[in-house]
Amino acid sequence: MSALAAEPEYLLFLENGGEMGQRVAAYNWSATPLGPISSWSPSLRAITAFIIHSPVPMVMLWGDDGIMIYNDGYSQFAADNHPRILGCPVREAWPEVADFNDNVMKVGLAGGTLAYKDHLLRLNRTGVFEDVWMNLDYSPVYGDDGEPAGVLAIVVETTETVRATAALRASEARLRFLDTLGKETAASTDADEILTITTRLIGEELGVVNCAYAYMDADQDGFTIRGDWARPGTESIVGHYSLAAFGDEAASKLSAGNPLIINDNLKEIPAEAAASFQKIGIGATICMPLVKEGRLTALMAIHHPMPHPWTEEELAAIREVAERSWAHIERVGIEAELRETADRLRDFNETLEQRAGERLAALERSQTQFRLLVQGVTDYAIYMLDNDGKVTSWNTGAERIKGYRPDEIIGRHFSSFYEEQDRAAGEPQRALDTARREGRFAAEGWRIRKDNTRFRASVVIDAINDDAGNPIGFAKITRDVTEREEAQHELELAREALFQSQKMEAIGQLTGGVAHDFNNLLMAIRSGLELLQKRAPREPQITKLLDNCLKAADRGAALTQRMLAFARRQELSTERVELPQLVGEMMELLQRALGPSFVIDTSFPADLAAVSADVNQLEMALLNLAVNARDAMPAGGTIAITAAARDIASGDVVDLAPGPYVRLTLADNGNGMDAATLARAADPFFTTKGVGKGTGLGLSMVHGFARQLGGALQLESRVDEGTRAHIWLPISDGEANGASAAGETEAAPQGKRHVILVVDDDAIILMNSAALLEDLGHVVIEASSGDEALQWLRARPDIDLMITDQAMPGMTGSELIAAVRAERPALPIILATGYGETPSDANHAVVRLGKPFGQADLERAVIATAG
Repeated sequence: MSALAAEPEYLLFLENGGEMGQRVAAYNWSATPLGPISSWSPSLRAITAFIIHSPVPMVMLWGDDGIMIYNDGYSQFAADNHPRILGCPVREAWPEVADFNDNVMKVGLAGGTLAYKDHLLRLNRTGVFEDVWMNLDYSPVYGDDGEPAGVLAIVVETTETVRATAALRASEARLRFLDTLGKETAASTDADEILTITTRLIGEELGVVNCAYAYMDADQDGFTIRGDWARPGTESIVGHYSLAAFGDEAASKLSAGNPLIINDNLKEIPAEAAASFQKIGIGATICMPLVKEGRLTALMAIHHPMPHPWTEEELAAIREVAERSWAHIERVGIEAELRETADRLRDFNETLEQRAGERLAALERSQTQFRLLVQGVTDYAIYMLDNDGKVTSWNTGAERIKGYRPDEIIGRHFSSFYEEQDRAAGEPQRALDTARREGRFAAEGWRIRKDNTRFRASVVIDAINDDAGNPIGFAKITRDVTEREEAQHELELAREALFQSQKMEAIGQLTGGVAHDFNNLLMAIRSGLELLQKRAPREPQITKLLDNCLKAADRGAALTQRMLAFARRQELSTERVELPQLVGEMMELLQRALGPSFVIDTSFPADLAAVSADVNQLEMALLNLAVNARDAMPAGGTIAITAAARDIASGDVVDLAPGPYVRLTLADNGNGMDAATLARAADPFFTTKGVGKGTGLGLSMVHGFARQLGGALQLESRVDEGTRAHIWLPISDGEANGASAAGETEAAPQGKRHVILVVDDDAIILMNSAALLEDLGHVVIEASSGDEALQWLRARPDIDLMITDQAMPGMTGSELIAAVRAERPALPIILATGYGETPSDANHAVVRLGKPFGQADLERAVIATAG
């Protein structure tokens, strides 16, 4: 029993309403324009009950002042403002967005609606103002006189999603910028040229006023800004400076290899140091150091003339650019020295007899320098190969990267570093042939270390010739770029995971929660309309309006079933179907949907086997495909519907198990689709139709329906040649697997009158279901929870039948059925649910009644269950 069971009867509509149900019941409404709760109008009580029992964050703004009534979900959104704002005018509750809410009240009380997606408001929920992004939907609620009496708001916070999306976009933008930077500087071999390009690109990318690079003097204090990029209209800061003049913090941090980050030098550092910055027009700075062998060697910095709070993204960008720039400069420097040394060796063409001693000494010095240079490099594997590809020298970097000591590798063929499949494919020899033919070979690929671990290598092989132009071997440089490749791969995986997560989240929301909540809403609307239709005066206009409302509710139920079909979550009623007969009975409907400018041509073999399918879903699939064909042929044409038996072997058709099938084909000669469109045609929400002309769910629903039957949807299309849509259906074994075909419209038979226990936690649905049964002459007992239902069953042995909802807090319908079976195993039970499929724990024999149902459906279920 609920906490309100002992309260006055006028508070029963707040039962099982959670914390806010109790707070609304206890609140002194006499002090508000709403007056005491005992005097509330039926419409105010009904909408309050709806809000309180909804899991979606909702708030109602009642009356001209927008008096606030909200549920548990909204109380979490309101944070520290809860429960102060209950019963408060919305202007006083949220003064920081008073103008926004004034417009909401104006539009809503005029009967209008408003919808915002990822809307930004700055709110004070915890004592401090914060940016909050929300999906907001506002609609009017009506009083007993049929006029707008307030505004209902659905509030879903999307702050985390918006920020995550923004962070991903920023990361992608930085990667694109770094790729552009790499391409711009790839061909440069001069350090100043590289840094000139780099400072310009990073300065423009970050929108700073100045980006500069500098080299330190030997005394570790003086430094020279050799080049900078300055925004047009501002002055360059190229010149010589003392590091000490910019303060102790600058000297200590930069010498230690740490970035210097100052957002406002007038506030964050001593006045003398700030004056040095201000003198050259700098108010905020990030300075990145290059420390080599324990010494501060160079600097790269970005500046703003005014205070600027630097972001993590800006810091990461300048750090990455600085590191890449220094690495690139170091690489081109090494390559230049190697080329210079090689040039010196090739130029050694003077007669040894003329200057033997001098040239021998020079050669020894050159070789010593070369050996020291090569051996001193640890970030690159640098070694020589003879003409056959055998290793003849080995530097420290090669030993570090590949794991071999010189005595272990010299004399072995360099193909030892390749993977087995690359050796089998002749990759090592192809690299040597390319270098010998073109002078150089450059590539990236996977290589093997001594311990058999793999690493990603950037490889350059240069052919070496003697003075006469004869090949004497190769110079090989290898760089380990595994970390870079892994970082890029992890980023791609993260992006794909985020995309798939968002896609699956959207699909889940469309099928699970929407199906249940939407069917429950339609249940309340449809049952109420049916009862009104019986009691309303027989005036043509009223009758027509009620009929239209009922048809709209039925269309909503059909839409829910289509969404469940797309996600393969509804239970199909399969039976033996003769395709020629089904298509023949649909011809009038298809022709009316297509119009007079289309001809439908059908062709079926005389001995075509029957298939196993859900008639309603198959008809809907054919209608969807026909409408798509119509839209592809604006001028009209012929649509062909054919079928043929096929035996499928393993792998013939994707997602089809081997066996016999019937392939039902609908073909048109319309516009057709290109390969990119065809690949996405069955994706949820993808459509090529204009706004308002398609949801993008049609083909995905057909695909889901076919897959659930054990078949498949296959599309073939070419631009300007048309499209063929194949629905593969399993052959029927001759027996129906589900209920009879839907669509029966005859009146429900008249059964006995019973004492019926109805169980539902939704007060509106419970009231309307009871009213439908009482209108049929039954005696109805209402229970709003499983525990209350069990109490009634023990107190009333005359109960003939129980009808229960599935999704209820505390005790589900399946759990209630199990408890009832333990005490009254013979009691007839009907399970009424708004979900598309029977719960996995509903393993007791019950009659299932899907929401929304009409009075005739309800009576048929009662007769089928209890007679």
